[in-house]
Amino acid sequence: MPVDLIERFCLRDDLATYDPYDIWKTRVGARVKKFYNSNPRIGSAPAAALALFDDVVNNRARLFYRKQEYPIVRATAALTLLNLYESTRDEKHAGYAKRHLDWLVEHRSRDYRGWCWGLGFANSITKNLSYEADTPYTTMTPYALEAMVRYEEITGERSFEEAIDGVRRFFEEDVVVMEEDESAMATSYAPFRDRIVINAVSYAMYSHALLVDRVANSERSGARLRIRKLYEYVRRHQRADGSWLYSPEGSSFIDCFHSCIVLKNLIKAGRRIVLEGLEDVMRAGFAYLREALFDAKEFLFRRFSMANKPGLVRFDLYDNAEALNVAVLAGDSEFAERLTQSILRHFVAANNIYSQIDCFGVKRGRNTLRWAVMPFLYAASTL
Repeated sequence: MPVDLIERFCLRDDLATYDPYDIWKTRVGARVKKFYNSNPRIGSAPAAALALFDDVVNNRARLFYRKQEYPIVRATAALTLLNLYESTRDEKHAGYAKRHLDWLVEHRSRDYRGWCWGLGFANSITKNLSYEADTPYTTMTPYALEAMVRYEEITGERSFEEAIDGVRRFFEEDVVVMEEDESAMATSYAPFRDRIVINAVSYAMYSHALLVDRVANSERSGARLRIRKLYEYVRRHQRADGSWLYSPEGSSFIDCFHSCIVLKNLIKAGRRIVLEGLEDVMRAGFAYLREALFDAKEFLFRRFSMANKPGLVRFDLYDNAEALNVAVLAGDSEFAERLTQSILRHFVAANNIYSQIDCFGVKRGRNTLRWAVMPFLYAASTL
């Protein structure tokens, strides 16, 4: 466990950071992305030009970009410090974890029935779907929930009961059921009818599993049924080779870190509630990761096994952080240790952590916390 690195990045009151997505948060970048989503053939040229500008010209200077706080960074920092606190019992680790959680309480999305958090910037997804900066996601909120639950479990303090119950209301009252039959269901990505994304369904499943023992006894059987139906949807959409498309809708893709997120949510949910056939699902998923996404020569995981658009990134820290997380959860300690050493060798230099290695072999994204310093530090803290 790289304790010095963890403390350097997590024991801070200010977690504002640059981000690999910064170019698309600018006024020009947002317009180009929206234009690309509406007209991919015509929009690919300006999108490629901006991507090259960001990668080749502006990656170090970060001109026109502003650092920003992200809820997922605060939540992941808290989870990382709580893992450290379990082994060290150093009160500063628990203390800073609570500071990050208190920040989340103050910076939640408003005007919803429940407590929730989003990405923190506007995001154009398709021609007909865009999210506002304060739109909460079912893929972001679970990190805050897990961190608050873990804080109470580890410290014995009941500091976040209101927030935890608020997240329960978000998943029960704000999140929309997109599809449902007798045995399976899929929920929305945001709190309205938008789209079905497999990793978002797995996040909802895990969130309900975290909350199941906190619901009233009279509602517990219904809560367990909801978890199993969400699980069944994920299981039903696992392909014969063990993979999952990012979404069963539209022009989709298969990448490493979203595949790993599905696997980690399945593992963690399965530790709280029995899920029929989970071992077979996990075995097939693990096998696919190793066969389709692992570069044995570099001992790193690749970005995509099936891409839906070109890109400049060869290796991404986010992919390898989530793969490390899955390896630890699966109990493959030898592989996890080797992967950790490879990540440190490829992505860390002079106490800086880089988030991407591009197709030219150049390290990019120095100390960008959301993507993906914090996911790596969290995974490393579980070793």
